[in-house]
Amino acid sequence: MMDTTAGGRKTAFIGLGVMGYPMAGHLANAGHGVAVYNRTRARAEKWAGEYGGRIAETPAAAAKGAELVFACVGADDDLREILHGEDGALAGMSGGAIFIDHTTDSAVVAREADAAARERDLGFLDAPVSGGQAGAENGALTVMVGGTAESFAAAEPVMQCYARNVTHMGAAGNGQLTKMVNQLCIAGVVQGLAEGINFAQRAGLDGERVLDVISKGAAQSWQMENRGATMLKGEFEFGFAADWMRKDLGLCFEEAKKNGALLPMAMLVDQFYAHVQQRGGGRWDTSSLIQLLQNI
Repeated sequence: MMDTTAGGRKTAFIGLGVMGYPMAGHLANAGHGVAVYNRTRARAEKWAGEYGGRIAETPAAAAKGAELVFACVGADDDLREILHGEDGALAGMSGGAIFIDHTTDSAVVAREADAAARERDLGFLDAPVSGGQAGAENGALTVMVGGTAESFAAAEPVMQCYARNVTHMGAAGNGQLTKMVNQLCIAGVVQGLAEGINFAQRAGLDGERVLDVISKGAAQSWQMENRGATMLKGEFEFGFAADWMRKDLGLCFEEAKKNGALLPMAMLVDQFYAHVQQRGGGRWDTSSLIQLLQNI
């Protein structure tokens, strides 16, 4: 799998969900050696059947001998579970190795993980991503990274395997804080797009033509380009789920309590997502906000 003479690195990837699976695949396709761990072994076996690599029984076993250990799991407690303890990734890592967390979690847990890594002479980067499942599959993610400049310089070329932009945002935790800004902005844009499309439909306009013309002007956005057409059709069975957005907005609200930021629009949109969940749409894409407007 890995050709070290061609510059391949020894890596591990923990968490093969909708994002981690293709991200780990890009590492393998780029010639890096990849050991994988996933709580559901069948998922790891499927990945190994497609890309090769080594399946590990624990995060520690996956991390053993790896220069770079990547993870993309669910939330703070999931990260703690795979990091700590005798089976955790930190226990398997050797001095000088770097742990890169692509999970969207709190700045608090990022700083905790950074401190734990430092105690073992390890590097740590909090590196949440934006771009969704399609971005992961196409190798076009945006990665916002917190941690030391030295760790960033060592890991950044490898992260480029699945990213179109990798940016160092400063100290540990700053990657997560930047992702919170990203989610706050998305929440407002999606709600505005939902209201605009619903207005167009109720006004008897051709929705596709409306989107085509306004996407050429100041209203253009990633959400419009990638979700506008499916919102018109009422299709929400793909992309980033409402459940996950509520989790992410919750992180924003907790941080805002500490820094004094006011988030009135985000709090309102969060309640709209709560109504989507009540309608059974927790796994619908975030663009499902329009469903509330179309079915009052």
